[in-house]
This record gives sequence, C-alpha cells and structure tokens, in this order.
Amino acid sequence: MKTLVVSTVFAMILIPALASAQKVVILTRHAERADGVATMATATGAPADPLLSEAGSARAQKLATMLADANITAMFTTEFHRTIDTAAPLAAKLKLTPEVVAAAQTAVVVDKIKARAADTVFVVGHSNTVSAIIKALGGPEVTIGDAEYDNLFIYVPATKTLTRIRY
Repeated sequence: MKTLVVSTVFAMILIPALASAQKVVILTRHAERADGVATMATATGAPADPLLSEAGSARAQKLATMLADANITAMFTTEFHRTIDTAAPLAAKLKLTPEVVAAAQTAVVVDKIKARAADTVFVVGHSNTVSAIIKALGGPEVTIGDAEYDNLFIYVPATKTLTRIRY
C-alpha cells in the first residue's frame, strides 16, 4: 500500500515535470545517528560526525528501494558521514557518485541544483539545511524536528509544489 501511495505521488509530480522539462528536487534529512544525539556539535563546539545507527542504515536501504526508479541523475550530500552514508545505498544502486558540498554552503548547493534544470536531483542534508534549501528554491518554510528522520520532501520548483512523505 505504501509503495502504491509513493508511486502515485511520484507519478503526479514527475509527469508534469517531464512535460515542461522542469526539475524535481527530492530532499531528506540524514538517517538516524549512531550516537543518538540530535545536535550538530560536540561539547567542544566542533561538528559531530557520527556514523549511522543500525536503524539509520536500515532507513538508508529503505530509501534506496523507494527511490530506485525516481529517475535521479544527480545527488548532493554534505561532508558528514551520516549524509554520505544515507545516500550510499541509492548511489550504489543508481551507479552515481554524490557530490559533496559543505553543510555551511547552502547557497552553493542551491546553485548546483538550479544548474541541473532538467534533472531529478536528490539531496541528503540536515534538519536545518534541508529546510533552508527548500526555502532558497522558492518553497515554503518547513520544520524538521530533532528526532525526525522519516521526512522525504519532493519539490517541483517550477510550480512551487512541495510534497512531504513520511517513510
């Protein structure tokens, strides 16, 4: 049933996108962290860079299964293990190499997305960067809670249509 719902949503979004050569941007926050902490900094103020937990690895595999047929041709992650590892199963399945853009460089990743005008682009970021990217592309403000790892956003910039799916 969940697959049918996701397939229907993708069809509703992708068919108009293909007809007008507009891009689709699929965004998600990284999967669950092995350290279980929601903040991006350690006690010293340095950015934390944990691997994915077992649940996070399972979520990354589920994401790869869900998006395998979404016509993704470009992927972006931040420099942190949790974003790279969340994208890895899908990247392997699609034989793509995700481009790494520093988490602090939201404007750079937005420019790179805009440069892929006819592509379906996949972005794995963080609770604050995913929402910032959507907003910078002209979308609405979204909030992703510290304990939320199950959000998948499908954004069509040409129509400013944003769909949020929980997976």
